[in-house]
Amino acid sequence: MNGVLLINKEAGMTSHDVVSRLRRILHIKRIGHSGTLDPEATGVLLVLIGKACKALPFLQDTDKEYIATMALGRRTLSDDIWGEVLETKEITPIADFQALCGRFVGVQQQLPPMISSVRVNGRKLYEYARANETVERPLRTVEIYEMEALDARSLKFRVACSSGTYVRSLCRDMAEASGNLGCLSSLVRSRVGRFALDECYTLQQVAEGDFSLLPVETLLAHLPAVRYAPVQDIYNGKSVHLAVDTPRPRVCMYDQDQAIAVYEYSHGDVYRCVRGIW
Repeated sequence: MNGVLLINKEAGMTSHDVVSRLRRILHIKRIGHSGTLDPEATGVLLVLIGKACKALPFLQDTDKEYIATMALGRRTLSDDIWGEVLETKEITPIADFQALCGRFVGVQQQLPPMISSVRVNGRKLYEYARANETVERPLRTVEIYEMEALDARSLKFRVACSSGTYVRSLCRDMAEASGNLGCLSSLVRSRVGRFALDECYTLQQVAEGDFSLLPVETLLAHLPAVRYAPVQDIYNGKSVHLAVDTPRPRVCMYDQDQAIAVYEYSHGDVYRCVRGIW
């Protein structure tokens, strides 16, 4: 079994929990995921099965879209409502929620939550938090492409953003910009790159056999496709000469319609094997 399984992750499970459940349901060992979702978040989780795991380093267009809601009046350690409350404050009503959302569109420096997997000095931030240790958190460059206020009353919004953006941090910063304390109260990942929530399956559907896999080639469609002869040289991982007008950093080598290797430019007209996909 090889391919991409789009899962609609339910709340209360880690991404690792999803993979463990699928191992038992599908009776396969080689399985992983791309793009961790917080336990209480729901939505799109890309699960890679069999040979698809080999394509993980070459994923492109992993920008995300989320539907989120924000709660005002408190600041928490994790920047969501499930974390330890650090401070409370009387709520100041937000007069124009769409205008507030619009202020955050663009490239910006974002401070990640203390409860996160961002590494500082070789340790994850949540490890410092669990040990009650303080550490300076590095600012990270992220980009918000679009923000749309969906419900000003419940502070629900849609955000399209670059990979690595923490919506929990975004909620914290939006609240601060409005003169409040605040944090994330719900999160649904509605899209990862070209993969949308309405294409996803629940774990129950998978257990019932009601699912299908996307081919491994779906993950590599952004790379130029090359068919080389003799193809055995590709299976043997040999460097090859390719006659291309403009050298491309990477190409995907095919045996008929099957992706079998990723090659990268070396020098002249020579490309070398980076990873076999067979």
